[in-house]
Amino acid sequence: MAYRINTDDCTACGACEKRCPVFCISERRDGKRLIDESDCINCGACAYICPVECIKKAKK
Repeated sequence: MAYRINTDDCTACGACEKRCPVFCISERRDGKRLIDESDCINCGACAYICPVECIKKAKK
């Protein structure tokens, strides 16, 4: 199961994008981040580094 960013809570700091080992996080037009769930390897590095804890495991 991949991770997902709650964009309502995202502060657009970019910490998660820098930490992702497979580069599956990209910036949206509004500066917030988006995880490509098909490329996510479920390592949790992004969730660990997020200062506002807006990244959680996606539910099926």
